[in-house]
Amino acid sequence: MTEPGARTWTLLSNHGHVLVALSRNPTARIRDLAVSVGITERAAQKILADLEEAGYVTRERVGRRNEYRLHPDRRLRHPAESMVPVRDLLDVFATDRAPED
Repeated sequence: MTEPGARTWTLLSNHGHVLVALSRNPTARIRDLAVSVGITERAAQKILADLEEAGYVTRERVGRRNEYRLHPDRRLRHPAESMVPVRDLLDVFATDRAPED
């Protein structure tokens, strides 16, 4: 439990959270991504632009919606993990995994 006013942090950045959310639902609306990650729609839009620019995501217009295709062979950006493909991170959060004992 977190005390009021206590500093909080997570191990993943919001960019990582958006990638995970897109891996679970590639047709998610920006509004849905924002709610899922706990950020504003404007922040989600900026993160999507960053991910597209870096080549982690491609956006395709399908009818009135966007569909996102992830590029899981791209490597993580931090020098300490630059040999690790994004696929490895996404696999950790895959929703179809059997629970461990």
